[in-house]
Amino acid sequence: MQDNTRGTDMSVSGISTLEVGAVSFTERLLASENFTALFREGMALVEATAAYLDGDGRTESRSLDRHIALAYASESMRLTTRLMQLTSWLLLQRAVNEGELTRADAEREHRRVVVAMQESTTAPDIYEQLPGTLRDLITRSMSLHARIQRIDRELKGEVEVAEVPNPVTAQLGQLAAAFARK
Repeated sequence: MQDNTRGTDMSVSGISTLEVGAVSFTERLLASENFTALFREGMALVEATAAYLDGDGRTESRSLDRHIALAYASESMRLTTRLMQLTSWLLLQRAVNEGELTRADAEREHRRVVVAMQESTTAPDIYEQLPGTLRDLITRSMSLHARIQRIDRELKGEVEVAEVPNPVTAQLGQLAAAFARK
């Protein structure tokens, strides 16, 4: 709150608003029920993937054509690697929420946890022949990964600003061009 008569910065509590940092919505999100839901979703996905790969997936993979079986092995390895990275990230955030780690400690640990998107090298026609359950787990893990990656970038202050064309600028350009012709 600005006192215009004296030119000083004041606040209700007596602490200068200039001394207080901005509220981090991302950090608040990580401490909310939304994070708890995200954490549960991630852990459920890990459990579902483990159950599938150790059960039905193992059986299904034995009956696949050699090229498809190779793609199955490759995609399941990417899937488990992605889930290990996401689980590490989720566990770090939960440790901060529960007071086991400070945000700074978590950032130091996080440097060892890579949350980078892995591109598939499997040809689309081969990928489509993989078992549906594996493809579903991959899709779910990629969706979760994209959300966590976005939160992670925001947490680090690496927010991407999408450039949206300004329609007024385009119209002003058209007007200028129209008047220039006359």
